[in-house]
Amino acid sequence: MSLINQLSQTSAQTTQTKSQSNTVATNTTSTTSTSTGNPFLDGIRLPSESIVPEAKSQQLTQEDFFSLLSQQLSMQDPFKPVDNDQMIAQMASFSTVDGISKLNDEIVNLNSVMTSSQALQASGLVGRKVLIPTDTGNVSTESPTLSGVVSTPDKIPVINVRVLDDKGQVVSTFNIDGSDGGNIPVTWDGLNKNGEPVSAGNYTIKASGLVDGKSQELAVSTYAHVTSVSLGTASTGAILNLRGGAGIKLSDVLAVSET
Repeated sequence: MSLINQLSQTSAQTTQTKSQSNTVATNTTSTTSTSTGNPFLDGIRLPSESIVPEAKSQQLTQEDFFSLLSQQLSMQDPFKPVDNDQMIAQMASFSTVDGISKLNDEIVNLNSVMTSSQALQASGLVGRKVLIPTDTGNVSTESPTLSGVVSTPDKIPVINVRVLDDKGQVVSTFNIDGSDGGNIPVTWDGLNKNGEPVSAGNYTIKASGLVDGKSQELAVSTYAHVTSVSLGTASTGAILNLRGGAGIKLSDVLAVSET
């Protein structure tokens, strides 16, 4: 009788242990399982991990075009299919847009090459003087005189020249012969009214003469010394850096002097 009781107790303990194991397995399965058996609930269940899509380019590629074309063909009305001419026109339009985009890239590269080439050519002007469309020039120890060109609309026997400092005060006056007309060269020796050398700085040359019996201001261009060249941009081109801190585009240069 005792043996039977022991067997019964052992069997009961074994059954209880298996029941606990099944319960743990069921809980584990219910915990790890993400399926409810209902397709609708499984479809709206939030994902366990957040998936961030990779950033894509906003530009359409040829692959995107053919993908859209395939969708268009698959969803078209079989009784009213897309006309072949329309499909060819769409493909031609996309090819045209793609070609224009590539052409723009080539033009940008060409502009860069032209800018570098222009700057290389302009570097040959370093150390030389260029004629620029301004009546203001720089006087320094290295270049104590100021030269330029007076443009006359007609032959003027006497042209009055005035030199002003940066404050607008007249430091020197003299006359030049303009009887030949056209572009008349003018040179100021850098001396003031008392015959003394002026201090370094920027000075302006003003010229006037009688045209049809009336005094008229004449256009003056001055020579400037090129100290360096900057690359600039595609729109401005090479920039010539002049003595005195000024700068001018290469395309605005009127003439180049030997000295």
